[in-house]
Amino acid sequence: MEPLPTPCPADRIPDATGLDAFEAACKAAKDQRVVFIAVERQVGLLWTVKADALTAPQHTIDSAVYDAVREAVARLIHAREIRPDSCAGPVDFVLHDVDSEGRARELAAALHAALYGGLEPLTRAVPPTT
Repeated sequence: MEPLPTPCPADRIPDATGLDAFEAACKAAKDQRVVFIAVERQVGLLWTVKADALTAPQHTIDSAVYDAVREAVARLIHAREIRPDSCAGPVDFVLHDVDSEGRARELAAALHAALYGGLEPLTRAVPPTT
């Protein structure tokens, strides 16, 4: 698997649908020592976004970043864009029931950027409520 940039743009987020694809994407992240990021098609038309910082043991997530990601996930749940049992860290993140591949890739890219300290894409993808 080709090395992924960090942060990874939406069009380069791996599709980890199926066990072999998931294992390959996870292995690539471990080998590269980067935060794992992928989208996965669920049964039907829904998608899941997955991220895991354990594949990058040297990487730390700043508490301000973690708080921003948790708040964004809460807004997505409140807006019913993802399931309430979605996971917002501290080292793994899973957003269930995203309604399209495009939206899943947008959220995955924004989450990956945030986990590397760039909060602007996350703010654009999940604007704060006013």
